Amino acid sequence: VECLNILLVEDNQVNQLVASSLLKKLGHSVDLANNGKLALEALEEKHYDIVLMDCQMPVMDGYEATRIIRENPKWQTLPVIAVTANVMQGDRENCLASGMNDYITKPYNRNDLKTAIERWAPDSPVGQEPT
Repeated sequence: VECLNILLVEDNQVNQLVASSLLKKLGHSVDLANNGKLALEALEEKHYDIVLMDCQMPVMDGYEATRIIRENPKWQTLPVIAVTANVMQGDRENCLASGMNDYITKPYNRNDLKTAIERWAPDSPVGQEPT
């Protein structure tokens, strides 16, 4: 997968560092937003290939931000990958119900990130629903 512009929406600084360094090592360009509201502002400013969206954040959480993203016609096909610390029953359903395409769990794992990004990268031959 060539270099992608990825928006990392994450309020925890340690997680920001871990995830952005993993993404950079995978060869991608990363911008950070601390919450859903800032993510929406960032999307207005610049084109992103993929959004990694933390679900639990202050100000505006990932579910609400994703619902707003999906209401905007120009972002309808933007891949949003949820990042959640919870793997409770129902979390996956909540993520998908709010319009997210896929999800990965914390702590950030290089292989999970790589797999999710490859699955949702524009022009990816793999681009398909998670099983």
